[in-house]
Amino acid sequence: MVSVQINDNESIDKLLKRFKKKYERAGVLKEFRKKAYFVKPSIDNRLKRSRSKRRAQRANEERNS
Repeated sequence: MVSVQINDNESIDKLLKRFKKKYERAGVLKEFRKKAYFVKPSIDNRLKRSRSKRRAQRANEERNS
């Protein structure tokens, strides 16, 4: 559960900004999207491998640049 206390003389915009940051860091939306539908373990592993390869390629490109 993400909650935020309003500070003295704090605008609503700043409060919302703090809430959004906490909400994002807590991973609430990410977890919700992950549990929205079932993904077979084999497909999940395949996606993880492809993401890992892509991340490694990008890191390698940055080192060589």
